[in-house]
Amino acid sequence: MWAEAGGGEAPPRAVVVAIRAATTSGSWRAGQQLHCCVIKMGPCDDGESDRYLSCALLDMYSKCGRVDLARRVFDAMMPYQRSIVAWNSMLAGYVLHGHCEEVLELYHEMRRSGVAMDQFTFSTMLGVFARLGLLEHAKQAHAGLIQRGLSLDIVGNTALVDLYCKWGRMEDARNVFERMPKRNLISWNALIAGYGYHGMGDIAIEMFERLIAEVITPNHVTFLAVLNACRFSGLVDRGKRIFQLMAQNPKTKPRAMHYACVIELFGREGLLDEAYSMIRRAPFTPTANMWGALLTASRVHKNMHLAKLAAEQLLAIEPEKINNYAVFLNLYISSGRQDDACKVVETMKKKGLCISNACSWFTVKKKDHRFFFKDSLHPQCAEIYRKLDALMKEVKEAGYVVEENELLPDVRPDEQNISRAYHSERLAIAFGLISTSPCAPLRITQSHCLCRDCHKIIKFLTKVTKREIVVRDGSRFYHFKLGICSCGDYW
Repeated sequence: MWAEAGGGEAPPRAVVVAIRAATTSGSWRAGQQLHCCVIKMGPCDDGESDRYLSCALLDMYSKCGRVDLARRVFDAMMPYQRSIVAWNSMLAGYVLHGHCEEVLELYHEMRRSGVAMDQFTFSTMLGVFARLGLLEHAKQAHAGLIQRGLSLDIVGNTALVDLYCKWGRMEDARNVFERMPKRNLISWNALIAGYGYHGMGDIAIEMFERLIAEVITPNHVTFLAVLNACRFSGLVDRGKRIFQLMAQNPKTKPRAMHYACVIELFGREGLLDEAYSMIRRAPFTPTANMWGALLTASRVHKNMHLAKLAAEQLLAIEPEKINNYAVFLNLYISSGRQDDACKVVETMKKKGLCISNACSWFTVKKKDHRFFFKDSLHPQCAEIYRKLDALMKEVKEAGYVVEENELLPDVRPDEQNISRAYHSERLAIAFGLISTSPCAPLRITQSHCLCRDCHKIIKFLTKVTKREIVVRDGSRFYHFKLGICSCGDYW
């Protein structure tokens, strides 16, 4: 290229082509050499060429995994050179390599700069907001998109459907889905999974049947979504038929995750023999998820023999996972086998394992407020505890009786006899009640699974406060309304 230029300066367009070639080959070192040549060439006669060169370098470094160097190029650009292409390339680079905090900071900087955002910007950021669960940010971005008269591409629309589903806004998710000019299988999967996780199994199956009617071929993710819907809604017969439909097609032979869904589906209805039979008949070695599904079913239906078998298999597969020991402890404590429970505690001590404090949080005006067991660090601590004490009095008058013989997930074993009233999600709910308008639903996020006692008390809280409460943990959503939970008391 340099030879063709007579040994002098190469035309900017030729350099851009060379940089793109380096990008395609994934060679950031070759791109860096071209970067050095650009610097030696100095500024171009027209600013437009400088802009093209900078954007090409930025894109090359981002796609070759050197986001740090891409950011240097971006920061070195004059404000007038930072076109929408430059901003979008930098955003995409951060997203590609999982730098969520940096992409949020850059997005806010972009908004302050006054640059006109396009569909790609909104599509990229909606994907980020969906991944981080930032509902309010996504709503603002969606509103900004509509105000500008822009339409989202299929990726952005799907991200929006996914985000609304994750936060239980199923009506909003459906509206976005129905208005999409084009949909792909990922769009369908997101909506079906959303209905399933929120206990709307009939609608999830209806969407699955509509997908089949539109001659769209479901994949393993689609089947997992609809089987999950059957699992969460207790639709045994429909789940069995869908599993059989899947097994008949050589391209969609059920995998371990599908077996785990059906095992839990059987277990939910108390069909423990059929659940265990699924494990024994599996054409592969049973996984931790499969044994975990059987353990949940055995625990709920108080089959100690099968629960012990499943727990032992889980410990053999995942000997360092603290949750498995917590389940074992609960099994022994609930059946009055204190000596066996002590042995489990001793085993945990020898392995250096301990049950760590979990966290629940509630978002008000885009700010997360975190709570732990017996938390006293929040600035409104006194008011929160007064509210919670008053609520505890109300639910007891409404008929609440504490659940005994259970190890709480965010309370250490030596604190089990301390009052359960100050469990982390209860503090988050009390804070939510004093921080929001009287009719607003509460959305609590937490890092651990609900214990039986908190599940029970939240049902009572929705009765006495007339508020809807949505709890999201690591595995699913719980919709509490007027004393009823969407999980049907099976989790």
